[in-house]
Amino acid sequence: MGHLGGGSERDIAVLSKLQLPIWLAYTIIYSDWAEFNIPAPFGSKVRNALKAEAKSVRLANLVGAGGLWYGFGKTIMDILSDEQANEMSEMLSKAFKDRLPEVIDQAQHFAALGQAGAGGSSGDIAQSFREGLDSTEREPQESAKRTKLWYEDNGRTRH
Repeated sequence: MGHLGGGSERDIAVLSKLQLPIWLAYTIIYSDWAEFNIPAPFGSKVRNALKAEAKSVRLANLVGAGGLWYGFGKTIMDILSDEQANEMSEMLSKAFKDRLPEVIDQAQHFAALGQAGAGGSSGDIAQSFREGLDSTEREPQESAKRTKLWYEDNGRTRH
């Protein structure tokens, strides 16, 4: 499997670190051919930032693929030992719970905060928070937007 490291060697050198697609990581780890290190988006730096101020962490920037931080975390949990998986579960749950009030607040005030000139510097903070949302956290934002459009469209047809 040396080609996975980008070289022409037949084997991967001992103690080499490689980034692999998750589907391949399952096979290699469960075959005891390699050890798994928890990816940086779930490491101590991010954990500490979440503990300090959960809503300040831009989850959308941590994993790519549309910001599926929670989903990727769940996938990682399936690879980990029970103890590590429980720690990961606690971190994901706590992050979601700590961020949820702000997510709900942003969803409820989405239209007003999105208007030009509405909110000043607090609007900039709100916009920055919205841009850092995981795709799971964006669902209430999109739902509020669709509900507002539906209400406005139905209001026009009633008069």
